[in-house]
Amino acid sequence: MRICLGRHVYGLAAIAYGVIALVWRWQQIGPLKNIPHAETLIYIAAALQLFGGVAIQWPGMARAGAIALAAIYLIFALRWVPEIAAKPLVYAGWGNFFEQFSMFAGPLMVYASVRRSDLQPTPRAARIGYISFGICVISFALYQLFYLHETASLVPKWIPPGPMFWAITTTIAFALAAVALLSGRYALLASRLLMAMLMGFLLLVWLPRLFADPHDLTNWAESAETLAIAGVAWIVADFLSQNRST
Repeated sequence: MRICLGRHVYGLAAIAYGVIALVWRWQQIGPLKNIPHAETLIYIAAALQLFGGVAIQWPGMARAGAIALAAIYLIFALRWVPEIAAKPLVYAGWGNFFEQFSMFAGPLMVYASVRRSDLQPTPRAARIGYISFGICVISFALYQLFYLHETASLVPKWIPPGPMFWAITTTIAFALAAVALLSGRYALLASRLLMAMLMGFLLLVWLPRLFADPHDLTNWAESAETLAIAGVAWIVADFLSQNRST
């Protein structure tokens, strides 16, 4: 029996998201100024993330947790559609959509894969989640490419040979990972390296900023998001590892 850690990492990120929403009253589901009972919606979103993050840790409740998290992150993704429709040539809206959509792909794969033996065929939902994540990785590469200078500004200046080098290198790495995942060639290696790179973003970029300024919501939100997407990459690696013998 293989130990799949990806869903546990992803679940911890969901719990972090829920705590952030409760502490900061973070309107992650979009502008709510004109919506009645906006704060109630924030509490509901936070509760779903907390429940899902805890439930997905346990085999007996993993599917229920996956459903809760898939539902809430799909809503978070869809709330970017009006902005994309209004400004289709501005990639920020697309990038934000695919970041949230990648966190929908993870629990979809968990739901389809949990309790499945190696002798059973791969569920269609797991394949949909897998392909969806591969498409999201294409978006990660494009997002960094279109905002290369902004990406470079996030890289700590003490890391040689320089911020722009790492902005370009990680953009290429995202593109290569997407090709590997969608083509199936070296996909397992690519998913593991992608997970390691994302964890590197968390450890080298966002956690130092978080410790330097713990009162900035952006630092908390970006740390949770990076951990969540790294968790999805880990889920993909677990999925591929489980299916090597099928």
